[in-house]
Amino acid sequence: MNAELIVSVSGIRDTTRAAAIEFAAEMDRRDVRLSLLVAPRLKGKYRLLEDTATQSWLRERRAEGDAIVLHGYDQAATKRRRAEFATLPRHEAKLRLTAADRVMEQARLRTRLFAAPRWNISTGALEALPDLGFRLALGLTSIIDLERNIAQRARVYGIGEGFRAEPWWCRALVMGAARTARRGGVLRLAVSAAQLQRSGPRQAVLDAVDLALYHGAVSEVYRWEPFAADRAA
Repeated sequence: MNAELIVSVSGIRDTTRAAAIEFAAEMDRRDVRLSLLVAPRLKGKYRLLEDTATQSWLRERRAEGDAIVLHGYDQAATKRRRAEFATLPRHEAKLRLTAADRVMEQARLRTRLFAAPRWNISTGALEALPDLGFRLALGLTSIIDLERNIAQRARVYGIGEGFRAEPWWCRALVMGAARTARRGGVLRLAVSAAQLQRSGPRQAVLDAVDLALYHGAVSEVYRWEPFAADRAA
Protein backbone atom coordinates (compact mmCIF):
# COMPACT_ATOMS: atom_id res chain seq x y z
CA MET A 1 0.00 0.00 0.00
CA ASN A 2 1.28 3.47 -0.88
CA ALA A 3 2.21 5.78 1.97
CA GLU A 4 0.14 8.86 2.75
CA LEU A 5 2.23 12.04 2.88
CA ILE A 6 1.12 14.90 5.13
CA VAL A 7 3.31 18.02 5.15
CA SER A 8 2.60 20.74 7.71
CA VAL A 9 4.01 24.23 8.24
CA SER A 10 3.72 26.12 11.53
CA GLY A 11 4.69 29.56 12.80
CA ILE A 12 3.37 31.46 9.79
CA ARG A 13 3.29 35.20 10.48
CA ASP A 14 4.36 38.52 9.01
CA THR A 15 8.09 37.83 9.46
CA THR A 16 8.02 34.26 8.10
CA ARG A 17 5.25 34.48 5.49
CA ALA A 18 7.64 34.96 2.54
CA ALA A 19 9.46 31.71 3.35
CA ALA A 20 6.14 29.89 3.71
CA ILE A 21 4.95 31.25 0.35
CA GLU A 22 8.13 30.11 -1.38
CA PHE A 23 7.89 26.66 0.19
CA ALA A 24 4.22 26.38 -0.78
CA ALA A 25 5.19 27.13 -4.38
CA GLU A 26 7.69 24.26 -4.25
CA MET A 27 4.94 21.97 -2.95
CA ASP A 28 2.56 23.15 -5.68
CA ARG A 29 5.11 22.13 -8.29
CA ARG A 30 5.07 18.65 -6.74
CA ASP A 31 1.26 18.50 -6.39
CA VAL A 32 1.67 18.28 -2.61
CA ARG A 33 -0.94 19.99 -0.44
CA LEU A 34 -0.11 21.54 2.91
CA SER A 35 -1.59 21.52 6.38
CA LEU A 36 -1.08 25.04 7.79
CA LEU A 37 -0.81 25.22 11.57
CA VAL A 38 -2.04 28.59 12.80
CA ALA A 39 -1.63 30.15 16.25
CA PRO A 40 -4.06 33.11 16.36
CA ARG A 41 -2.16 35.06 18.98
CA LEU A 42 1.39 34.92 20.29
CA LYS A 43 2.99 36.51 23.34
CA GLY A 44 4.51 39.83 22.31
CA LYS A 45 3.34 42.15 19.55
CA TYR A 46 1.99 39.68 16.99
CA ARG A 47 -1.77 39.23 16.55
CA LEU A 48 -3.26 37.30 13.64
CA LEU A 49 -6.25 39.65 13.42
CA GLU A 50 -3.87 42.55 12.80
CA ASP A 51 -1.94 40.65 10.11
CA THR A 52 -4.36 40.91 7.20
CA ALA A 53 -1.79 39.80 4.61
CA THR A 54 -1.19 36.48 6.38
CA GLN A 55 -4.93 35.99 6.90
CA SER A 56 -5.57 36.52 3.20
CA TRP A 57 -2.82 34.12 2.13
CA LEU A 58 -4.06 31.41 4.50
CA ARG A 59 -7.60 31.75 3.17
CA GLU A 60 -6.33 31.54 -0.41
CA ARG A 61 -4.36 28.39 0.39
CA ARG A 62 -7.39 26.75 2.02
CA ALA A 63 -9.51 27.57 -1.03
CA GLU A 64 -6.90 25.78 -3.16
CA GLY A 65 -7.04 22.59 -1.07
CA ASP A 66 -4.72 23.14 1.89
CA ALA A 67 -5.96 22.49 5.44
CA ILE A 68 -6.04 24.95 8.33
CA VAL A 69 -5.22 23.55 11.79
CA LEU A 70 -5.55 25.47 15.05
CA HIS A 71 -2.14 25.45 16.73
CA GLY A 72 -2.59 26.69 20.27
CA TYR A 73 -3.46 30.20 21.32
CA ASP A 74 -0.83 32.58 22.66
CA GLN A 75 1.91 31.08 24.79
CA ALA A 76 5.20 30.21 23.13
CA ALA A 77 7.26 27.46 24.75
CA THR A 78 10.68 28.29 26.16
CA LYS A 79 13.43 26.32 27.85
CA ARG A 80 11.80 27.12 31.20
CA ARG A 81 8.15 26.86 30.16
CA ARG A 82 6.45 23.84 28.67
CA ALA A 83 4.31 24.02 25.58
CA GLU A 84 1.01 25.82 26.07
CA PHE A 85 -1.39 22.83 26.18
CA ALA A 86 1.01 20.28 27.65
CA THR A 87 -0.21 20.44 31.27
CA LEU A 88 -3.49 22.38 31.24
CA PRO A 89 -6.49 21.03 33.15
CA ARG A 90 -9.76 20.70 31.25
CA HIS A 91 -11.33 23.97 32.41
CA GLU A 92 -8.32 26.16 31.57
CA ALA A 93 -7.81 24.40 28.26
CA LYS A 94 -11.45 25.07 27.39
CA LEU A 95 -11.04 28.79 28.09
CA ARG A 96 -7.99 29.05 25.83
CA LEU A 97 -9.58 26.97 23.08
CA THR A 98 -12.72 29.12 23.19
CA ALA A 99 -10.66 32.29 22.82
CA ALA A 100 -8.60 30.82 19.99
CA ASP A 101 -11.69 29.54 18.20
CA ARG A 102 -13.26 33.01 18.39
CA VAL A 103 -10.21 34.65 16.82
CA MET A 104 -10.07 32.06 14.05
CA GLU A 105 -13.75 32.65 13.29
CA GLN A 106 -13.17 36.41 13.07
CA ALA A 107 -10.29 35.78 10.67
CA ARG A 108 -12.53 33.47 8.59
CA LEU A 109 -10.11 30.61 9.27
CA ARG A 110 -12.18 28.52 11.66
CA THR A 111 -11.28 24.84 11.74
CA ARG A 112 -12.27 21.68 13.61
CA LEU A 113 -8.70 20.36 13.62
CA PHE A 114 -6.27 20.95 16.50
CA ALA A 115 -2.55 20.41 16.96
CA ALA A 116 -1.09 21.46 20.30
CA PRO A 117 2.16 23.43 20.25
CA ARG A 118 5.07 20.99 20.07
CA TRP A 119 2.44 18.26 19.52
CA ASN A 120 2.14 17.93 23.30
CA ILE A 121 -1.42 17.87 24.65
CA SER A 122 -2.63 17.20 28.19
CA THR A 123 -5.45 14.83 29.06
CA GLY A 124 -7.53 17.79 30.18
CA ALA A 125 -7.06 19.60 26.88
CA LEU A 126 -7.89 16.45 24.96
CA GLU A 127 -11.12 16.12 26.93
CA ALA A 128 -12.04 19.78 26.30
CA LEU A 129 -11.73 19.64 22.50
CA PRO A 130 -15.01 17.75 21.78
CA ASP A 131 -16.91 20.18 24.04
CA LEU A 132 -16.11 22.91 21.52
CA GLY A 133 -16.82 20.86 18.41
CA PHE A 134 -13.27 19.86 17.49
CA ARG A 135 -13.13 16.54 15.67
CA LEU A 136 -9.43 15.78 15.21
CA ALA A 137 -6.51 16.12 17.61
CA LEU A 138 -2.95 15.73 16.38
CA GLY A 139 -0.30 14.42 18.74
CA LEU A 140 3.36 13.58 18.36
CA THR A 141 2.72 9.90 17.64
CA SER A 142 -0.98 9.72 16.85
CA ILE A 143 -3.91 11.24 14.96
CA ILE A 144 -6.99 11.11 17.20
CA ASP A 145 -10.53 11.03 15.84
CA LEU A 146 -12.44 12.70 18.68
CA GLU A 147 -15.86 11.71 17.34
CA ARG A 148 -15.06 8.01 17.17
CA ASN A 149 -12.47 7.98 19.98
CA ILE A 150 -9.99 6.21 17.70
CA ALA A 151 -6.26 6.93 17.49
CA GLN A 152 -4.18 6.19 14.40
CA ARG A 153 -0.51 5.63 15.12
CA ALA A 154 1.81 7.84 13.07
CA ARG A 155 4.77 9.83 14.36
CA VAL A 156 5.85 13.30 13.31
CA TYR A 157 9.22 13.89 11.64
CA GLY A 158 9.88 17.57 12.26
CA ILE A 159 12.30 20.47 12.12
CA GLY A 160 11.77 23.42 14.45
CA GLU A 161 8.94 24.01 16.96
CA GLY A 162 10.48 21.67 19.51
CA PHE A 163 12.39 19.52 17.02
CA ARG A 164 16.09 19.91 16.37
CA ALA A 165 17.46 21.55 13.22
CA GLU A 166 21.14 20.54 13.24
CA PRO A 167 22.57 18.91 10.08
CA TRP A 168 22.69 15.44 11.66
CA TRP A 169 18.99 15.67 12.56
CA CYS A 170 18.09 16.88 9.07
CA ARG A 171 19.85 13.83 7.61
CA ALA A 172 18.06 11.54 10.08
CA LEU A 173 14.73 13.08 9.11
CA VAL A 174 15.31 12.43 5.42
CA MET A 175 16.30 8.81 6.06
CA GLY A 176 13.38 8.23 8.43
CA ALA A 177 10.93 9.70 5.95
CA ALA A 178 12.24 7.44 3.20
CA ARG A 179 11.86 4.35 5.40
CA THR A 180 8.29 5.26 6.32
CA ALA A 181 7.37 5.93 2.70
CA ARG A 182 8.75 2.57 1.59
CA ARG A 183 6.75 0.73 4.24
CA GLY A 184 3.46 2.51 3.57
CA GLY A 185 1.26 4.03 6.26
CA VAL A 186 1.19 7.73 7.16
CA LEU A 187 4.29 9.92 6.81
CA ARG A 188 3.93 13.17 8.76
CA LEU A 189 6.50 15.85 7.96
CA ALA A 190 6.44 19.10 9.93
CA VAL A 191 8.54 22.24 9.63
CA SER A 192 8.34 25.69 11.16
CA ALA A 193 8.24 28.64 8.78
CA ALA A 194 11.22 30.11 10.65
CA GLN A 195 13.33 27.07 9.72
CA LEU A 196 12.25 27.41 6.10
CA GLN A 197 14.30 30.61 6.09
CA ARG A 198 17.43 28.47 6.52
CA SER A 199 18.80 26.63 3.51
CA GLY A 200 19.76 23.40 5.31
CA PRO A 201 16.45 22.60 7.02
CA ARG A 202 14.47 23.75 3.99
CA GLN A 203 16.45 21.46 1.69
CA ALA A 204 16.05 18.55 4.11
CA VAL A 205 12.26 18.85 4.00
CA LEU A 206 12.30 19.13 0.20
CA ASP A 207 14.52 16.03 -0.01
CA ALA A 208 12.22 14.12 2.35
CA VAL A 209 9.18 15.05 0.27
CA ASP A 210 10.91 14.09 -2.98
CA LEU A 211 11.99 10.72 -1.60
CA ALA A 212 8.49 10.03 -0.30
CA LEU A 213 7.01 10.83 -3.71
CA TYR A 214 9.67 8.67 -5.38
CA HIS A 215 8.52 5.74 -3.24
CA GLY A 216 4.91 6.29 -4.31
CA ALA A 217 3.56 8.34 -1.40
CA VAL A 218 0.27 10.13 -2.04
CA SER A 219 -0.25 13.71 -0.85
CA GLU A 220 -2.95 14.33 1.76
CA VAL A 221 -3.82 16.87 4.46
CA TYR A 222 -5.06 16.54 7.99
CA ARG A 223 -8.84 16.09 7.79
CA TRP A 224 -11.78 14.51 9.54
CA GLU A 225 -13.89 12.11 7.52
CA PRO A 226 -17.65 12.10 8.33
CA PHE A 227 -19.49 8.92 9.09
CA ALA A 228 -20.79 6.97 6.10
CA ALA A 229 -24.40 7.82 7.00
CA ASP A 230 -23.52 11.54 7.04
CA ARG A 231 -21.94 11.34 3.61
CA ALA A 232 -25.02 9.62 2.21
CA ALA A 233 -27.42 12.19 3.68
